[in-house]
Amino acid sequence: MRPSGRAPDEMRVIDIQTGFTKHAEGSCLISFGDTRVLVTASVEERVPPFLRGKNQGWVTGEYSMLPRATHTRGSREAAKGKQSGRTQEIQRLIGRSLRAVVDMEKLGERQIVLDCDVIQADGGTRTASITGAWVALRLAVNKLMESGQIKEDPIMSKVAAVSCGIYQGTPVLDLDYDEDSNADADANFVLLEGGNIAEAQATAEGATYDEEGLLRLLRLARMGCDQIFAAQEEAVRK
Repeated sequence: MRPSGRAPDEMRVIDIQTGFTKHAEGSCLISFGDTRVLVTASVEERVPPFLRGKNQGWVTGEYSMLPRATHTRGSREAAKGKQSGRTQEIQRLIGRSLRAVVDMEKLGERQIVLDCDVIQADGGTRTASITGAWVALRLAVNKLMESGQIKEDPIMSKVAAVSCGIYQGTPVLDLDYDEDSNADADANFVLLEGGNIAEAQATAEGATYDEEGLLRLLRLARMGCDQIFAAQEEAVRK
């Protein structure tokens, strides 16, 4: 029995509220159960130095967790003067995941920054960030197309992410904190609509697992992402 009472292949409730902030070109508040992430997309008419003059754009991500997003207050990384290795790893993952579905030439010589701020954490903050980042990106690109700043849609596909794990010997979908902190194995999958894999992170925590165990986690991830893609589509159509 999972702590939440969910079936092994059952997602938490997904809720995506678009237009959550006033000033960003695209924004949403995304919830995977009790995990909540505010995502904003900012369009900048410039690109990193290594892309100047190449007639192509860039998509990148930044990630942070508010001090009381967890059970105890964590110090702000800005106060420490440096980002943790975990923060750097997650924001690189967000950037790679979104770039996997964007045609940079069609985006033009501009950059879109996806800021993902965790306001409440209960497992799966990186997967919720990636999922919400696609929604915010989609909304920002829609505005660019409506204004005529870009002519062709640079977004080639949806991308979403979900966590899976082996908990008490059973593969389960969409881990919350209680499961994640006690799982024998923990995996995060970033999938494109249509089935391609953008990234897979899988780690044995309490016990190793075999090839069939990994495939079972991937199958669960595909089931979960199908539900997430539907939620993304509904959110951007509102």
